[in-house]
Amino acid sequence: MSKRKAYYASKIKRATHMLFYKRHRKPGVKGWELRKALGSDYPKVLKILDDYLKGMDLQVKTVFEEEKQVEKPSLEQLDRARFCITLRGELTPKETKMIGWRIDDLAGLAIAISHIISKRGKAPRKEVEELLRDKLPGWKVGINIDRYIRYGYLTQDESEQLYLDWRTRAEVDQKALVDLLLRSENKVQ
Repeated sequence: MSKRKAYYASKIKRATHMLFYKRHRKPGVKGWELRKALGSDYPKVLKILDDYLKGMDLQVKTVFEEEKQVEKPSLEQLDRARFCITLRGELTPKETKMIGWRIDDLAGLAIAISHIISKRGKAPRKEVEELLRDKLPGWKVGINIDRYIRYGYLTQDESEQLYLDWRTRAEVDQKALVDLLLRSENKVQ
């Protein structure tokens, strides 16, 4: 093995450990932590790791604190971003059962996310609760919204507005969700 390959192999191993093992409340690692552990070439290390993970249908996902993904981020923006490992493709029905959520809870999450997207990124909690009450048992609505917040899919401010949080930006392909909903709407009409 050449010196260069050994150099990157050890960095990839360290990056994998940092990304797979939860050390904080939120999964993943901040860019500045990766820079500190791996050096300033950590974006290149993550690119190599991402290529390696393709065969396992996994990917290294970059989640920026601000709502929108950045096309060509600077090193400073990457240092503030969070990196985590997510699925590259879609979940199969069998895989969906393995994550430990009931299908109606996942449907409620999809409804909440799509409603917030349709309202340009924020919606009053009461509005989302009313929408979910039409689809879920009333006693479950508040519990589910609190769970979505606790797990990082949604966030709520002091005025009870709901927003999409870091985990939605990391795990949900928002464009594909909207396209799927629009296609199903066309079939219903």
